[in-house]
Amino acid sequence: MEIIRHESNGRMSKAVIYNNTLYISGQVARGVEGDIKTQTRAVPEKIEKILLQYGSGKDKLLSATIYLKDISLFQEMNSVWDNWVLPGNEPARATVEAALAASSLLVEISVIAAV
Repeated sequence: MEIIRHESNGRMSKAVIYNNTLYISGQVARGVEGDIKTQTRAVPEKIEKILLQYGSGKDKLLSATIYLKDISLFQEMNSVWDNWVLPGNEPARATVEAALAASSLLVEISVIAAV
């Protein structure tokens, strides 16, 4: 089976397709100032565009990993995430606290979806 890498930059690829599965790299709300709810709204919007661009959709989510700068933001992040995910199509998910690449970032999300 062929591995197809999209938007590679020498370090990573934004998306990789293998065996009818789409792997999307961690997405952040770069350029979006605001609290956890504002950033959490922005990140799934980016993810949804990438899903559609590569032949998938949020109805095909398989897995999501959510990285929070501070785990105390968990409930606020969930209040936005729960409104974005389609009922009956919830992915397997893990949420962890992590130091993110820039101090202004509060959330990063990576997903895997069927194509």
